[in-house]
Amino acid sequence: MITLFRSQVVSRTILQLFFHCLLRGFHNPVLADIPEKHCPDNSSNATNSAYRGNLQELTSWMIKNASSSKFFEDSSGNSPNKVYGQYMCFNYVPNSTCQSCIVKGSEDILELCPNKMEAVVWEDSCQLRISDQKFFGRLFEIYKHQFNPKNISDPGKFRSVVDETLSFLARKAVLESPGTYYATKEKEFELGTNQTLYALVQCTQNLTADDCRKCLQEATRHVKDCCYFSLGARVLSPSCYLRYELYDFYGTNEPVKKSAGKKWLIKVLTISLLCLAAISLCSWIFFIVIKRKKDLADKQDQPLVTGDSAHGILPLRYIPGNTLTEIQDHPYFDMRCILAATDNFSDTLKLGQGGFGPVYKVAIVQLKKSVGCRILNRYSCFSGLVFLWDGREVAVKRLESWSEKGSEEFRNEVLLIMKLQHKNLVRLLGFCAEREEKLLVYEYMPNRSLDVFLFDAQRRIELSWSRRLNIIIGIARGLLYLHEDSRQRIIHRDLKASNVLLDCDMNPKISDFGLARIFAGTENEANTATLVGTYGYMAPEYAMEGLYSIKSDVYSFGVLLLEIITGERNAGFCQSRRASSLLAYAWQLWNEGRAMELMDPLLHNKCCPEEFMKCVHVGLLCVQEDAFDRLTTSAVNVMLKMDAVILRQPFKPAFSVSGFTHWSDGGVDDSDYSVNGLTVSTVAPR
Repeated sequence: MITLFRSQVVSRTILQLFFHCLLRGFHNPVLADIPEKHCPDNSSNATNSAYRGNLQELTSWMIKNASSSKFFEDSSGNSPNKVYGQYMCFNYVPNSTCQSCIVKGSEDILELCPNKMEAVVWEDSCQLRISDQKFFGRLFEIYKHQFNPKNISDPGKFRSVVDETLSFLARKAVLESPGTYYATKEKEFELGTNQTLYALVQCTQNLTADDCRKCLQEATRHVKDCCYFSLGARVLSPSCYLRYELYDFYGTNEPVKKSAGKKWLIKVLTISLLCLAAISLCSWIFFIVIKRKKDLADKQDQPLVTGDSAHGILPLRYIPGNTLTEIQDHPYFDMRCILAATDNFSDTLKLGQGGFGPVYKVAIVQLKKSVGCRILNRYSCFSGLVFLWDGREVAVKRLESWSEKGSEEFRNEVLLIMKLQHKNLVRLLGFCAEREEKLLVYEYMPNRSLDVFLFDAQRRIELSWSRRLNIIIGIARGLLYLHEDSRQRIIHRDLKASNVLLDCDMNPKISDFGLARIFAGTENEANTATLVGTYGYMAPEYAMEGLYSIKSDVYSFGVLLLEIITGERNAGFCQSRRASSLLAYAWQLWNEGRAMELMDPLLHNKCCPEEFMKCVHVGLLCVQEDAFDRLTTSAVNVMLKMDAVILRQPFKPAFSVSGFTHWSDGGVDDSDYSVNGLTVSTVAPR
């Protein structure tokens, strides 16, 4: 009976897929003349060998980066033969397709715009641009269109559907995807028969949110003028891309373009027969897989791990087919052991609630062959302990399943922090992602975070001057590695006392890289419309204009340094002192020659006055209002290590930033979209 039921299901599935393959030949895609080009007539001619060599080197970099990144921009050479280049692959294409597209685009741009120093080419899956002038981050208002010549039966009604859908996407891409400016939407409508409109928009990632919105709005107006009567259309711009069709062009491979007469019919029938043959083969494989799964289910009492892992972690495995494909090559912990360790995330073991989810105090876990895990009678004093087979302990951090920001932080940490190796950075050992659960497994820090000691009147006594100085120098070394010594320049964006962990010897380790960003090439600063971070530690140019750079981290370090040597919080300082902030108070005493009064009373007669004054001086130089006046990370390290150093006098620092509003995670009403470039996403410690 079961076999008969399975046969009926498979037969019905085969029949449906057969007709799906057959009908794919009847779609009406945009009959685009790809590649499309833009070669300005006023562009200079690139005839010298130096420019050509720089262009060849730049396109080689693009092709190499396309295997791992959908967006890239950089330059090659020196003026007057310097070449600037940028590519953008559409988000729905895999990295392999992106790389193939950039290879073809690099060839086409030389063939279609020979010897041009300014050129743009659009391919099926990407667009590529070169210039002898720096154009990064600027809106380029050139718009080209392509459309299907087959018209819709009721263009007036269809136009309103297209306009409503594209206008919605222009807002959605800016508000909900500030990192990629990418959005898609399916809109069902009735035009004789029930149909679905599939639409996609995407901007280059270096634009501001306002410029992206402008580009997409102009592209939408362009569609209404040129193409609203067509079954499908594209609008091509160097700064943004827009497309709609009556088939799922971003969910499946694009359909084969129509040919004329018998050749077209032969192609459709050939594809259909191949689909039928493939489905038959898949059906046979399907039954083999079912049988194999049943065999595996009968062996659940076997160990979860069959060999040693690269990190000596048990239990450890890799999940093939994980949706987080870009991180599945990293060490993976089995969910069953973590569930056992946390007693299925019991509230009795919950320590608190962080910005992206709760943390737990859990039991120690070891491997057991019969059931996989067992709980021992020991407990931790930190967020999640799991015993490893070599005796090490680790901490587990759980992210909320409903938090989109939590998902971004999770992916960011796994991809970024596992590549970092420094004694003053916390080490990520692995992760777990099953169903809706996302967990990060770190090395265990027995003394928890710096704020636990620094802002507790009872425990701060354990922070002697030598320990505080060691913590300050350690944090500075960790920042120097992120900014200058690692393979990629990394901006942390959320440096604060609670994100500095302390090991058993009270050595500092910078943690929580969920908000960190990588700077590519020689770029020194970036702009964002969505602010993230913690009130009191945010640099003024970041809080007010969305600009962040390594100097933003230097500002946060300066605030943290002053907190460490004074034992006072910068946030809420005005409630206990007659000053608007700790920075204002420090500047006032410095100007009056009374900087020693800043010293934590617990350090009196136990601190070297010269070292203390140098730390105050360095701290004030780090929190200057103008980012240009702040010290570099390397300068901070040199000044902290040298016994005798001459420092320039600091200017008045940025005392405080107020008036922020909280952007709720509850979503935005579709009927009332707006762009607020000064919104703070996270303004409280996590």
